Amino acid sequence: MSVPSRSSAATLRRITATRPQVSALERCEMCAEPLAEEHQHVVNVESRALICACRPCYLLFADEHAHLRYRAVPDRYLWFRDFTLEPGAWDEMQIPVGLAFLFRNSAQQRTIAFYPGPAGATESELPLDAWERIVAAHPGLSQVRPDVEALLLVREETGSATHACFLVPIDACYALVGQLRMLWRGFDGGSEAHTAMDSFFSDIRKRSKQVASTGEQAAP
Repeated sequence: MSVPSRSSAATLRRITATRPQVSALERCEMCAEPLAEEHQHVVNVESRALICACRPCYLLFADEHAHLRYRAVPDRYLWFRDFTLEPGAWDEMQIPVGLAFLFRNSAQQRTIAFYPGPAGATESELPLDAWERIVAAHPGLSQVRPDVEALLLVREETGSATHACFLVPIDACYALVGQLRMLWRGFDGGSEAHTAMDSFFSDIRKRSKQVASTGEQAAP
């Protein structure tokens, strides 16, 4: 398995472990305006820190083509209903559990995988050849935006191995990882963690627009 980046994994653990619970008193971390419970986020591209933002501050960083230190996290959910993997492809990616989210780090110019486990979130660089073959078979996956969106991959066991793939905002992934970190018990997570994941994916399916992984583009 590729050697995990300790600094990057530590960043994710810090984000998910130390971020306070949202309250009516939470304020924009850029201008200090009060925030509603439901609000948007921007990402510090260099540190990968997630920043709570009011709508005006969020819009300052919404141009995905601008070369800025911060980028707005879009509210886009896609469900690649035709996504499949060839036998052995999951093991070839060297992801030891049945859940991972993958995103493109623009600063490091590489695709990174995070997956939950007994010690919290673990990060690993994907084997390049294995991932390139998957994207070649499913070119629609390449539309994920660096730093602010992720591909959420699930290996679902229903008699024979099947797989699911979603494109989601990066803050949704951080929220899931933070929740699992608090609930995880034993090697496989335990019943509470699995219940939380079932609820999370039920919500993701409701939010998502169904698209083809073979190349159909979807509007933001």
